[in-house]
Amino acid sequence: MRHTVLFDEYKAYEGIKMVDFGGWEMPLHFSGGIIAEHHAVRQRSGLFDISHMGRCMVSGDGATELLDYLVTNSVSNMEIGQVIYTLMCYPNGTVVDDLIIYRISDDEYWVVMNAANTEKDLAWMTTGNPRSQSQDMTKVQFVDFSPHTAQLALQGPLAQEVMEKIAPESTQLPFFRFMSDVHIEGIRCMLSRNGYTGEDGFELYCDNEHATTLWRHILEVGAPEGVVPCGLGSRDTLRLEAKLPLYGNEISDEITPLEANLGVFVKFDKGDFCGREALGQQHLKGVPRSLRGIEMVDPAVPRTGYKVYRGEDELGFVTSGTKSPTLGIFCGYVLIDRHSGLSFGDEVEIDIHGKRKRARLVKTPFYKRTPQRDH
Repeated sequence: MRHTVLFDEYKAYEGIKMVDFGGWEMPLHFSGGIIAEHHAVRQRSGLFDISHMGRCMVSGDGATELLDYLVTNSVSNMEIGQVIYTLMCYPNGTVVDDLIIYRISDDEYWVVMNAANTEKDLAWMTTGNPRSQSQDMTKVQFVDFSPHTAQLALQGPLAQEVMEKIAPESTQLPFFRFMSDVHIEGIRCMLSRNGYTGEDGFELYCDNEHATTLWRHILEVGAPEGVVPCGLGSRDTLRLEAKLPLYGNEISDEITPLEANLGVFVKFDKGDFCGREALGQQHLKGVPRSLRGIEMVDPAVPRTGYKVYRGEDELGFVTSGTKSPTLGIFCGYVLIDRHSGLSFGDEVEIDIHGKRKRARLVKTPFYKRTPQRDH
């Protein structure tokens, strides 16, 4: 089992629950529990250790062109200091992983990968993709910084107030932008304004040796704003309410970005990229499946993999589900036949332990922060 640099720090917390997440032993929740941590992020602010995520530097002559080929969003159009969300696809259009890319300079990028996919992603980027044997590849350098760096996420409507205390220059940072040289308590950090909760927030990167100091400092300074440590349980319920995809659920090596309703991140007009032909054909012929939101009519949790029916017809399956702490409803997402003729308000049935439970198709996201809470 792998551990982040903060693993020893966790031993000081009573009531913490640790779980295996993709081969990493991580906090599911701290002493307050998942629901309390969820509400803390929605109402105040929470601090997450997400150092299990993969981090690598891609640099050198041709780095821009290679990344632009490997992912669906446009890398060449990025400005220095900009962050983008994108997907990396196989030639058949299904998803290798979803990524966050930072443009450090003209030919230098920081790429953040899902924890369980890091080794697979690096292998695909360096030796597995269709262009891996090209001459241009020899000029591009890949450096995996995952073992040497920590990654924290401060999320919630009061995140800016907390950040203003520890890094005043960062509070005017626009969403999906970053600063590569911010000093907090004498610690050099890369700081970005983004997150995975549906709230305003920041992600911080530092060397491992400073992670514990940074973690403690944020919690101490943020105590008046009610900042609490948070685990993976609330991270999942928060992202689900906000309709943020999870690899292996809403996207996978069997699901395309178009099926997952992520077509806005697929830039067909940018030129060639891996999976473009397959995705273009899917777009022209009609996307066969579509990700839809459901609210349970019969109270029950629609868990991943449960089958979806309408009468005797099997339409698809649940990708993610929960009882929403914010809304108090049982809800989730289903990947179903796009040609089923269903629209918002129509009912389907979810097979839960051999019993059919009614659910209604609804608009998503289930939660979206109001403009008054934007900064």
